[in-house]
Order: sequence, then C-alpha cells, then structure tokens
Amino acid sequence: MIRNEELGIRNFASSIPDCSDNSSLLTPHSSLLIAMSGGVDSSVSAFLMTQKYKSCKGATMLLFLNEALGISSRHPCCSLDNIRDAKKICELLGIEHEVLNFMADFEDRVIKKFVSVYETGGTPNPCIDCNRFMKFDMLLRDSPRVATGHYAKIKRDSSGRYLLYKAKDLARDQSYVLYMLTQEQLSRVEFPLGDMKKSEVRDLAEELNFINARKHDSQDICFVPDGDYGKFIESYTGKEYPAGNFVDTSGKILGTHKGIIHYTAGQRRGLGVAAKSRLYVSKIDGASNTITLASEGEEILYCNRLRATGVNLIAFDKLPPNFRASVKTRYRQKEIPAVINQVADDEMIIEFQTPQKVPAYGQAAVIYDGDLIIGGGTITR
Repeated sequence: MIRNEELGIRNFASSIPDCSDNSSLLTPHSSLLIAMSGGVDSSVSAFLMTQKYKSCKGATMLLFLNEALGISSRHPCCSLDNIRDAKKICELLGIEHEVLNFMADFEDRVIKKFVSVYETGGTPNPCIDCNRFMKFDMLLRDSPRVATGHYAKIKRDSSGRYLLYKAKDLARDQSYVLYMLTQEQLSRVEFPLGDMKKSEVRDLAEELNFINARKHDSQDICFVPDGDYGKFIESYTGKEYPAGNFVDTSGKILGTHKGIIHYTAGQRRGLGVAAKSRLYVSKIDGASNTITLASEGEEILYCNRLRATGVNLIAFDKLPPNFRASVKTRYRQKEIPAVINQVADDEMIIEFQTPQKVPAYGQAAVIYDGDLIIGGGTITR
C-alpha cells in the first residue's frame, strides 16, 4: 500500500497555473523541476542541474501501479522501489522530492490510446504519447523549466529558433520520440545528457556514490514489461479477441491467427504458419478480422509513399516544397532518403527514393537532416 505521507505523493490538480507565458521565470539559474524515474540517467541529470540552478526539485511521475495492471511487483519501472531510489538521490543532492500522481491522465491519454490503436490493427508508440502528454505537458504546467534524462540536444539558432539534435551517444539517441516538442516547450526544457556517453553517465554516478549507478535500463514499454502486448490488452480490457484467418495476397486461407491485437505490420516471427518461404504480416484488417501474409519480394510488402498526419515541425514553420531529407518510420531504423511535401498544416506525404517495407500505421515518421530533427507525424492508412 502506498503511503502518501511516506513518498510525498501529490495528486496533480488541473488548476495548477500554466507557466508558459511567465517569461520572468525563465531567467538563468531560476527554479527547475527535474523529472526523476529512479534510474541512473535522470539521477545524473539531477546532479548536473544542481550545478547550474540555484533552486531544483525532483519530481517522479506516478503513472500506474504495477499491481493494478497485473504486472509483477519485481518489475522496477513505476515501482515503489524506483520512487524510493529517486527520493534517496534527491536527499543525497540536498533537494526536495515529490511524487506527482498522474495515473488517471496516463490511463486516459496513453494506455487507452495504446489499446484502441492495437484493436484497429495499428501499432502505437506509447513512449511518444507519454512524452507529449505527460512529461512535456503536465510537468511544464507545474514548473517554468523542466529537465529530463533524455539523450538529445537542444540548441538555439541566430534567429532565436530552438532546434533539436541527435545525442552524442547515437546508440542511446532518443530524438525519434521527441519530434513532437514545440518551440515553447523546447525553450523551457533541458537535456543535460545530450553531450555524454552512457558509459560516462554511469561512471559519474559511481563517483557520486549513487545507488542506481549500475541499475539495468528498462527495455520494454513500461506498462508491458514482458513485451506481450496482446496479453496486456486482454487483461486490461477483459475482452476476448476472436481468432480469424491468415490469408495470402490472393485471399487463400493459410491458417488461423489468435486475434489481431497479437500482430503488427512486418511481423515475421510467431505466426505459426508453415510455408516454403518466410512470411510477413502485410495487412491487418480489423473489419474482416483477417491478416494478410506475404512472402519476401511480394509487391504488397513494399511502398514508395506514405501519409502522416498530426504533423509537428521543429526546424521550420512549414516545409519547403519537395523537401529532401531522410525519414525514420521506426525507432531503431536507419534514416531513409525521401522527398517530403507538406500538403496541409497537419499532413504530409513522404515519397521514398527506393521501395521500403510498409510501416505500421500508428508509428511515427520522423524527418532528419543529418543530426537535425526537422519534425514528424503519425503514419496513417
């Protein structure tokens, strides 16, 4: 049982004033809120920020309770142990720490969307939604400035525009999940780890005697720690998702799937269909409850063009016509050369120079020019 008085939990009130227009608070060495997960990255970020700001406070977002979502209490993310680790680091640094109860908002704005997109055959990215709706919305309502342990860089150009760049440690770079940041948010956010390698972060944490210096990083979506999205959705909704047919590109039935929530576009493993060649998920049709499989090389697996909506641009107010850059449609993917046209304020068409595997709708298409993040949007059907 969580004790509010023990962990300093505060229910987040929607009446907290928005500080976005309070320019008097945005002076150097003013107060700063540090988002602290209990991991090594946010802890080292907190230390670095105490060297820069006179007044710092650590804040841990309580997004869900493991037990409430049926997650083993041994899983560290969003556990009481992580909250206590963050609290201990703050005590060591001599700064205040509090826990902000965002559970209702997280469920409404992240988990429910995650479930609904899977139910319609898409593949959502809840880390992007968490950044958009939790870290860089809710937290910025509570403080004039916020620092996080993300691996990315923010710079300001000669015109006063804030730009987002990849981190020095490309293996840890998180710019893909930050493309939605606005100019106003970028002006109030700090990423102190942008110029550090992960090994340097851990070494510094050891020098500072941080208890989490060698804590393992979380690799999965925080509320699906074992990576079994279908199992989580079934448990969360209490629904049974009916089996249906696997079909080939001609409509021939190849086998039976166990419910569309268990599959994603491009998936190859775990299909349970015997075939002479490798098969991939090429289409998920929620209306007919069928999943189309295709062999490597079949045209249906590839596309030259995709559409993205909900566009947010960082480097421009509007893209120049026929803008040439590179695009990522998955977090760990290499950038692909493309021509991008913004056809409406919140919509863009991306055309690849060579055919690419059809991406899953619900994922992000993020535009890069070298290390500079131009912006991005959500891939739609």
